[in-house]
Amino acid sequence: MTTTTTPGVTGVTASEAQPEVAEATRASRPVAPVRARRRKPRVLANTIAVVFCLVWVFPIYWMVNTAFKPADEVTTLTPIWFPLRPTLENFTRALTQDGFLVYLRNSAIVVVAAVLLSIVVGFLASAALSRFRFRGRRAILVGILFVQMIPSGALLIPLFLSFQSLGLLNSYIGLILAYVASVLPFSIWVMRGFFVAVPVEIEEAAKVDGAGTVRILWSVLFPLVMPGVIATSVFAFIAAWNDYLTAYVMLKDQGMYTLPVWLAGFSTDKGTDFGGLMAASVLFSVPVVVFFLIVQRRLVSGMTAGAVKG
Repeated sequence: MTTTTTPGVTGVTASEAQPEVAEATRASRPVAPVRARRRKPRVLANTIAVVFCLVWVFPIYWMVNTAFKPADEVTTLTPIWFPLRPTLENFTRALTQDGFLVYLRNSAIVVVAAVLLSIVVGFLASAALSRFRFRGRRAILVGILFVQMIPSGALLIPLFLSFQSLGLLNSYIGLILAYVASVLPFSIWVMRGFFVAVPVEIEEAAKVDGAGTVRILWSVLFPLVMPGVIATSVFAFIAAWNDYLTAYVMLKDQGMYTLPVWLAGFSTDKGTDFGGLMAASVLFSVPVVVFFLIVQRRLVSGMTAGAVKG
């Protein structure tokens, strides 16, 4: 074997020196242009995300901004981005509106009952559709998906006629059942996905330990599908809390109206009280934010709770 001298490498053969030369050549190449090329798509994606966030947040900002403006700043032709004379008059007018506490109580009763009932029925239905094999299971799943695709407004007239024949109009029970019927397909589909993701071996281990069906559902499967339960509860809460049309159609007694119907009282034949309406909308949004802050921690903590050790 002949020994050749490579520039910068002495006393080694050419074959032995080639890897060292290649490594030295790679190390001497500039890294900054490569990093710059990788950074450009990331900067573009972040910019687009910031723009979308601003577009989505702007209506909320304008609602809060208008709620603290006096009447002359609300109706001005030139937009005022920050209240020049912040005031709580709009909130005072909203809180002193006739029936505010009554409508708040009505909404709380209806929404809490609808959320609990949709969770219970959705949990049991999704467990049956994911864990049991029976005739017509696929047809039921297709039917649930089909119902979910129908707009809620299209189901309002059939629900009204059905509840009228059953004597459930102008009652909390009828309104609660209407809300449950609207959110139940979504709840079943979401929780069924979590049930399918749970390994069957966990249930088999619980059966070996002597657990029955009810014990497995409550102590094993329920903690594992907790994120799905929380997700469906948030959806059911928002859908029932924000609904206006169903409550307005199903209820005839004004004393049983909910908060969305109360919000419509700020628009009259004489005009719209935009300051009071925005202040009432801020108050109306607070329970949704509080509910989400309470349950959002459970979205992650329930992922692994109840699992057995391997």
